[in-house]
Amino acid sequence: MNSPDEDDEAVVAAAFASGDEHALEAVYARWSSLVYTLALRSLGDVGDAEDVTQKTFVAAWTSRQRFDPSRARMSTWLVAIARNKIADTHEARARIRRLHQQLGASTSPADLMAAEVDLADKLLLADEIARLEPDAQSVVRLAFYDDLTHDKIAERLGLPLGTVKSHIRRSLQKMRSRLEVSLARRP
Repeated sequence: MNSPDEDDEAVVAAAFASGDEHALEAVYARWSSLVYTLALRSLGDVGDAEDVTQKTFVAAWTSRQRFDPSRARMSTWLVAIARNKIADTHEARARIRRLHQQLGASTSPADLMAAEVDLADKLLLADEIARLEPDAQSVVRLAFYDDLTHDKIAERLGLPLGTVKSHIRRSLQKMRSRLEVSLARRP
């Protein structure tokens, strides 16, 4: 015989899977602290833990049709999603570290300061920033033009630190891809 908590979880899980937004609220209220704690312990960064928690529940909601209560409990399913999001964040950190190492090995700070940036490059960069979504534009402009730290950007825009970092990372990836194509076309 199931306990009242198990029966309640089954009802909430069924409502969640069927798309009931009140069930989403209940699921978030019940398990967000668990997801956040797992993320914080693994990542050691409050902003990243907040970002992972948000991504976990967005992913759970968008893939709710795949939740099968006969295969796993709601909490187990959410923890599995959270572990994937945590792994994604660790991988993103590793990519950023590798990129920093590559940049550090190939270019000294003196070389970067001495390099001339021509007007065409400035215009190309400004155009690429303008192509970003509005939130990402704001974040990138504050980072590049105002030279603000991630913390200062988050504070100024009222965004979680992890969201600011994500905007910068995704924007740089998009801009890099497009700029590589644009620069390859130059004579």
